[in-house]
Amino acid sequence: MQFHIETMTCGGCVRSVTKVIQSVDPNAQVSADPATHKVEVVTTAPRDRLESVLADAGFATN
Repeated sequence: MQFHIETMTCGGCVRSVTKVIQSVDPNAQVSADPATHKVEVVTTAPRDRLESVLADAGFATN
């Protein structure tokens, strides 16, 4: 699944987003590009759960 996170702008943000996603699914594969604000995630976790934890961490998706 893919997310667009406008507030993800640097490598630190990428690390934080990855950590948040892997807190829900430790086996999730996360590929993020801060230049385009896109995050690609391979996971078995439900999308709404990931959107919720990302928003709680300050990384609202759109």
